Amino acid sequence: MADRPKVFVSRLIPDDGLRPILDACDARIWEGELPPGRDELLSAIEGCAGVLTLLTDRVDDEFLDRARPGLRVVSNFAVGFDNVDVPACTARGVAVGNTPGVLTETTADLAFALLMAVARRIAEGDRYVRAGRWKTWGPMLLLGPDVHGSTLGIVGFGRIGQSMARRARGFGMKVLYHDLARADASVEAEFDATYRPLEKLLPACDFVSLHVNLSDQTRGLMNAERLAWMRPTGILVNTSRGPVVDHTALFEALRDGRIAGAGLDVTDPEPIPADHSLLSLENCLVVPHIASASRPTRSKMAQMAAANLLAGVRGERLPTPVNPEVYERREPRPGAGSAGELG
Repeated sequence: MADRPKVFVSRLIPDDGLRPILDACDARIWEGELPPGRDELLSAIEGCAGVLTLLTDRVDDEFLDRARPGLRVVSNFAVGFDNVDVPACTARGVAVGNTPGVLTETTADLAFALLMAVARRIAEGDRYVRAGRWKTWGPMLLLGPDVHGSTLGIVGFGRIGQSMARRARGFGMKVLYHDLARADASVEAEFDATYRPLEKLLPACDFVSLHVNLSDQTRGLMNAERLAWMRPTGILVNTSRGPVVDHTALFEALRDGRIAGAGLDVTDPEPIPADHSLLSLENCLVVPHIASASRPTRSKMAQMAAANLLAGVRGERLPTPVNPEVYERREPRPGAGSAGELG
């Protein structure tokens, strides 16, 4: 129908989000397991009022020029939005939405699972058994550090970092944290967490878990110098973004025994090539960006992404906008029925 806004959804999402989009819009859904190629994506968004994107879809000037003039909203199916040029969207009056808050606990679950799996060498043990190497119980077999009573360093003390601190407390761990801005004393007290500069946190911790946004300040944050600050028995966990860690430096630190292990949910590049040097190491556990991959969480993300998309194409304020300043730029058209409608 002519009055149904045209939208593109760049991957299949759970039905709780997909159904309301299909009911309200003239929607094209990309059903392939792999994301659309660049040319396919640009072709699909032409004439769209809204696009539901994933982290694999780069939203830049080329994307926006191809979609204009009718594009009103880019709804990102993620908390992060480093794939979106937000200032470029704002300059064109395009609202950007994300799915904050909903995956906090699920991501912290995965980060703590990686921490424990690397410490107790779970993946190594599984491979050991499957290879037929398990012949007897051995007092020196696959020894690792204790998790309980150890020291956890959390880099990035936002919602997910604080949820990690809550889990650590259940294991009797001492919690140190680092962030660009120190938390209020009340927050430190709530999580029994102590602030440390990075150069003092890294040498003091048995485990270091990264929970920062990707920015110019955090790209390459864990480089060769900072990895060298960690203990030789230290374990690094990254569920933030792959480029936060220098993967060449990490490989060398793991290979040479300068740190004991790493658990990665995110890589650089992503997906990581099967022949990447990190995958040759027994002490590096890599999983395919599944921090939010619980059924309830992905369903809630789909609902939030759909709500942002539908609000945007209707000219309404997004429930969770990344760039609320876009509404300050918009002028209602003469006779427009809504103050939020685009000109």
